[in-house]
Amino acid sequence: MRRARFLLPALVFLAACGGSGGTASAQDRPFQVEELARFNEPWAMTFLPTGDLLVTEKGGALKLRRANGNVLDVTGVPGVSVGGQGGFGDVVLHPGFASNRLVYLSWVEAGDSGTRGAVVGRARLNLGESGASLSDLQVLWRQAPKVTGGGHFSHRIAFGPDGKLYISSGERQKFDPAQDMSGNLGKVVRLNDDGTVPTDNPFAARGGVTAQIWSLGHRNLLGLAFDGQGRLWNTEMGPQGGDELNLVGRGANYGYPRVSNGSHYGGRDIPDHAPGDGFEAPKVWWNPSISPSSLMIYSGAMFPEWRGDAFIGALSGEALIRVDLDGTNARKADQWPMGARIREVEQAPDGAIWLLQDGDSGGRLLRLARPRRG
Repeated sequence: MRRARFLLPALVFLAACGGSGGTASAQDRPFQVEELARFNEPWAMTFLPTGDLLVTEKGGALKLRRANGNVLDVTGVPGVSVGGQGGFGDVVLHPGFASNRLVYLSWVEAGDSGTRGAVVGRARLNLGESGASLSDLQVLWRQAPKVTGGGHFSHRIAFGPDGKLYISSGERQKFDPAQDMSGNLGKVVRLNDDGTVPTDNPFAARGGVTAQIWSLGHRNLLGLAFDGQGRLWNTEMGPQGGDELNLVGRGANYGYPRVSNGSHYGGRDIPDHAPGDGFEAPKVWWNPSISPSSLMIYSGAMFPEWRGDAFIGALSGEALIRVDLDGTNARKADQWPMGARIREVEQAPDGAIWLLQDGDSGGRLLRLARPRRG
């Protein structure tokens, strides 16, 4: 497989919305970038204990990139409804993957009368010398209700230190469902690993779909990650401006569409977050938008100075963004131009940072590592 190496441009600058700018010389760049592979509209990735990599493609394919660079198709994937922002989504491993081989996936399925919705399922991953397959596929969760339109499925997945399954569910560009407790649109959902509802969820006593809800008032949540102290963070696309990094709390309401630090498309005002408004404000926000696509909280050995920091892929911002996390506080740190839309950011077993660029057939898999000396 062809590989290419290149270095980033020298410019390194802080994010918009109050950050001051800065530059770095070529000698000061903190990483070099190596292209490892190309995929067709890649959306998510996760590492196996062997160092192999699973990659989802929005059109419905699941790929296995072996540690030696070979890329194989994984068979047995679910049928996917592709269109707009919807298609194949996230992929994560069960915490007990080494013994149970369970992989969790998200995708979009069609409903009645032109409706669609995200689902999350799990399957067993079977690996052989010449191929890989999924078996025993089981749907665990569905967005409710299914609605028309092609946007804001979100469907990121993360396992918490409590062993529970957390799912981001976008409000599907319908606004009001984010505050409607009878459905799970515009919410973070918390489930047991088999899809049942934990009895200690904040709204469990209400039953039905409401019992799934962990937090509400969200828009389009495309990043979901836990820090080393077990706190849940999310990145969220605002409307016109107002992209967010949030610390997600049990039963908390993040205000959309009643408040936002952005505006409706077309300029119609949305009240800003303000002290005492009853809603949780973001820890960091961006205006103009960066379109945050993903979130990883770093814990590796290659860049020890970044341990505990948040890394965000930016679509319209075409950048990799670092936010310094200090307990429950957050501060914008670095924004590195990448020259393309960054769909996904992941930490490799050796502590390198891997990125997926957005794009048909040209979506590059990149490895960011310490510059070689000499």
